[in-house]
Amino acid sequence: MASHSKFPVKSSMDHSSEEDSDISESEIVDHENKSYKQLKNGNHKVKVLDGTFRCPYCPGKRKRDYFHKELLQHAAGVGKGSQNRSVKQKANHLALLKYLEIDLAAVGDPSQRKEETLPPTGHDHDELFVWPWTGIAVNLPTELKDGIYVGDSGSKLKDQLARKGFNPTKVRPLWNCQGHSGSAIVEFTKDWPGFNNAMSFEKAFEADRQGKSDWHVNKHRGSGIYAWVARHEDYISTCIIGDNLRKIGDLKTISDIMVEDARKTKKLLSILTNVIEVKNKHLKEIECKFNETASSLNKLMAEKDMLHQAYNEEIRKMQLNARDHFQRIFHEHGKLKSQLESQRRELELRGEELEKREAQNESERKKLLDEKEENALRNSSIQMATLEQNRADENVLRLAEDQKRQKEDLHKRIIHLEKQLDAKQALELEIEQLKGTLKVMKHMGGDEDVQKKMLEMNEDLKEKEGELEGLEALNQALIIKELKSNDELQEARKELINGLKEMSSRALIGIKKMGELDEKAFHIASKLKYPDEVADEKAAELCSLWEAYLRDPEWHPFKIIMVKGKHQEIIDDEDEKLKSQKNELGDEVYEAVKRALWEINEYNPSGRYVIPELWNYKEGRKATLKEGVAFILNQWKTYNRKR
Repeated sequence: MASHSKFPVKSSMDHSSEEDSDISESEIVDHENKSYKQLKNGNHKVKVLDGTFRCPYCPGKRKRDYFHKELLQHAAGVGKGSQNRSVKQKANHLALLKYLEIDLAAVGDPSQRKEETLPPTGHDHDELFVWPWTGIAVNLPTELKDGIYVGDSGSKLKDQLARKGFNPTKVRPLWNCQGHSGSAIVEFTKDWPGFNNAMSFEKAFEADRQGKSDWHVNKHRGSGIYAWVARHEDYISTCIIGDNLRKIGDLKTISDIMVEDARKTKKLLSILTNVIEVKNKHLKEIECKFNETASSLNKLMAEKDMLHQAYNEEIRKMQLNARDHFQRIFHEHGKLKSQLESQRRELELRGEELEKREAQNESERKKLLDEKEENALRNSSIQMATLEQNRADENVLRLAEDQKRQKEDLHKRIIHLEKQLDAKQALELEIEQLKGTLKVMKHMGGDEDVQKKMLEMNEDLKEKEGELEGLEALNQALIIKELKSNDELQEARKELINGLKEMSSRALIGIKKMGELDEKAFHIASKLKYPDEVADEKAAELCSLWEAYLRDPEWHPFKIIMVKGKHQEIIDDEDEKLKSQKNELGDEVYEAVKRALWEINEYNPSGRYVIPELWNYKEGRKATLKEGVAFILNQWKTYNRKR
């Protein structure tokens, strides 16, 4: 990275004169807005021609070029944190921070993000660094309390560094026999973005003259923090910093890490290639099976369509024949009815004529009486015929209704047969295989034993088909009954859990919240690690932190192993988060977290929240519904005896 001897905007004398005429705290906002307007108007040069950036307000220091992110960190560090800077310097750097975030945000981000994910090119690849990438912070503020030095916690220093954009994963203050040593180890991620963050961390402190060389040269160091990236000389040192560096890391060069990354990538590529080959082979086998099944299914569907078409054609013919038959019957009945009506009218006319002739003579009257009696008999016969005709009409209507009902029954039966046909389609493949065996035996010759065997196999085949049909119907009924019973049992178990939620956990049967952390383990660990006055507060903080980890779906510290030929999922003891927690808080907290992890993965892996479960505290297992009901009955009997 090129350095320049002079900024084109201001001289060092002008700047010193500005610092001499400092402003008050109440004027910092106005000065910030004024400086921001000057930057927007181009009064100060920030972006250099080669794509790097400069700070126009630090000409008196070593002049250097920055990347966009590094200049952001520098401006934020001076504007928000440095106590040894003047109010005007803070206002200027806050204006620069605003200008970079708003006006130059699109200029610096894309290239910077691309470079952070690649191995560094501007560094000596043979230089030994402490890996994982580690920073060193010294001259941390401490004070003497009760005969021991104390200072800020690592989490507080981590938050300060994170606000400046260095993104440390952890900050660990170093303690000795006198208390806080005034130094700390800053840990970064193991990847190349972690290396870039570490180098930005070092460069930012170097820009403020608080780097490693400044620490060794300055005699009057003041109260500011000095920091740099740990290298070979720090690792082999005999001080407390060297002892801790040797415990947490190794010495590696950038070339070593790049070679190891290449080896891992090659190994991963080989594994993935083998997996792809196995998957492709398996896919071809599945395609063959699918093609065979699809061919058989297409054949069965074609047969089903033919049966359905034949059924529709037969129903259509039956409907046409029934309509023609009814039309003929009604037509004949109409003709008979009209004939009977005409005969009745003729008889009435003849009766009237006979009554007129009755007065003529007795002989004719007697004859008329005889004819009247005969007509009366014929009349009664005609009435009987009419009644019979009405009854026939009613029978015809009843017959039509019966035929309609039979048609509906036939339609229902056809639908039922279609369902049975669909159920049997799964068995037809097996039947086809058996038929194929029979065909093979037919081609074997006319041996009597073979013929006898074929007849027996045909009989067995028919019996097997009948048994399978009955078993299929019975199986469907049992499945429906089982599902209904299972739903009732689940509802009963939910009601029992709701009823036992208020019971004491000291009871033999009760409700356990699966996936809940045991707070006692955190209290015990906190009392061993922290003073009594802050132990409870630290325990609550740690418990809340690990509850948040447990609810995080991206954290899945499990691995798959082979046990007796079966895949089994277990907790990965080599997980970085679990290992660090075990080293810091001890075995009891470690076991409590593992137990909660197992319960969440067992009972609610997708939701990752605590769920209630009916629990047998005596045997330490999930209680059965029978045990829960027996416990409720015993409690009820005890309550009645007390009353």
